[in-house]
Amino acid sequence: MTLAQSSIEGSNPILNIAIFGIFVVITLGVVIYVSRRKAASSASDFYTAGGGFSGAQNGIAISGDYLSAASFLGIAGAIALYGYDGFLYSIGFLVAWLVALLLVAELMRNTGKFTMGDVLAFRMRQRPVRAAAATSTLAVSFFYLLAQMAGAGGLVALLLDIRSTVGQSIVIAVVGAVMIAYVLIGGMRGTTWVQIIKAVLLIAGAGIMTIWVLALYGFNLSSLMNDAVARAGEAGSKLLAPGAQYGASGLTRLDFVSLGLALVLGTAGLPHILMRFYTVPTAKEARKSVVWAIWLIGLFYLFTLVLGYGAGALVGPEAIRAAPGAANSAAPLLAYELGGTLLLGIIAAVAFATILAVVAGLTITASASFAHDIYINVIKHGKVQDESETEVKVARRTAVVIGIVAILGGILANGQNIAFLVALAFAVAASANLPTILYSLFWKRFNTQGALWSIYGGLAITLVLIIFSPVVSGKPVNPATGKSASMLQGVDFHWFPLDNPGLVSIPLSFLLGYLGTILSKERSDLKRAAEMEVRSLTGAGAEKAVAH
Repeated sequence: MTLAQSSIEGSNPILNIAIFGIFVVITLGVVIYVSRRKAASSASDFYTAGGGFSGAQNGIAISGDYLSAASFLGIAGAIALYGYDGFLYSIGFLVAWLVALLLVAELMRNTGKFTMGDVLAFRMRQRPVRAAAATSTLAVSFFYLLAQMAGAGGLVALLLDIRSTVGQSIVIAVVGAVMIAYVLIGGMRGTTWVQIIKAVLLIAGAGIMTIWVLALYGFNLSSLMNDAVARAGEAGSKLLAPGAQYGASGLTRLDFVSLGLALVLGTAGLPHILMRFYTVPTAKEARKSVVWAIWLIGLFYLFTLVLGYGAGALVGPEAIRAAPGAANSAAPLLAYELGGTLLLGIIAAVAFATILAVVAGLTITASASFAHDIYINVIKHGKVQDESETEVKVARRTAVVIGIVAILGGILANGQNIAFLVALAFAVAASANLPTILYSLFWKRFNTQGALWSIYGGLAITLVLIIFSPVVSGKPVNPATGKSASMLQGVDFHWFPLDNPGLVSIPLSFLLGYLGTILSKERSDLKRAAEMEVRSLTGAGAEKAVAH
């Protein structure tokens, strides 16, 4: 029996479930409390909590929304096994926030109201651009949701020792049900407080483990890294230099550049992140919230550096690879090595809390986009009685539908290669959303046709390249496992050589937005464009949120 197997079997699933249950009860109590103080009866309350959060509160919530289970488990595991290459994920995720801070946050807060569609519709034809924006938002949210829900199934196998498909499906359904409850009861206000609590728990838990690991090595990082190199044996020399994960070939390096481009540019186009900018009363607070998020996310990724090398040194790469979940088991195994069953139970609860907070944010974003952009402005042409009340009812029903679809999708995707779903979400956000947003904010001539070409073209190109990439079919079979790393086994229809399409799809989306604009006979409304420029840069005439 390997160390990894004994560690997992040495955990206490009942304790893990009990700690997670305590978190759910406490957070549901908080959601019910804040919803009673101020019921989410209006669209502003339900979608953005009436803009009643400060920059600091929103920044903490953004970090809770952004730091998914992949950030916590995946990056720590990648650093444990691949060292330098694994840490490059952290760099990409963090640098991405500079794009959001400098180009998007303040301008979006000044220009929009609830969704990305509000920004695009400001000076373009309402119905087509809102439909396109909602399509893109729902696509990104669905792929991200699917990855999180399927990840819940993997975590169940790893941390709660539930190996049966039925048992994992039940837990995925429970996660979905709790997520729906958060959204229906508390709206954005309740969801935000869940994200704040989760961020505090995640960063505190990672911080305690980081200090614990460093204390074992006399707070000498070099000593820790040297121990990790020694524990890795022959492969140890690669941990402190690039190439351990992606190899030295030109194609693998190009693939990593493509992934990095999608991560750096995709963050500023993620709809559940963009929507958080509307939960503060002013653009200044939106900018402040991004600064808070950058500091907290940056601190967390520094923790993952220590946790990754700590897992490599104290647990060992062989034990990590042999564990259920492989690289994703690095942080839990390190927790068990440091604090035994209790610390592993706490880390298990934090990992589940991470999934709950992220899926709740995604659900409310997707429901808002459908209700606000599709139902009210496309189907009903903006003409409904009691618009705010009707919109909230539609959003709540949509949240239930999205929750059910996410549960079913998560059950179907359980056990599959979910890494491509996260990469796809970022690639779609970077290809379909970001070019359209930047053109709308900074190019006066940009028009409806350009927006439609950019969104639909970027979405279509990304989907096609992913479907015909090695992540879906065609990767060689691993002799150790007898399986291919591709999603579909035993078939090969790939012709696109890269795992992530960002290097091709992002430039093409920008090009499509440009060509669609200059080839269109439609005249851009220069007066409206000038008004949008003034509003985005100064905040004059921007939607005023009412703080509570």
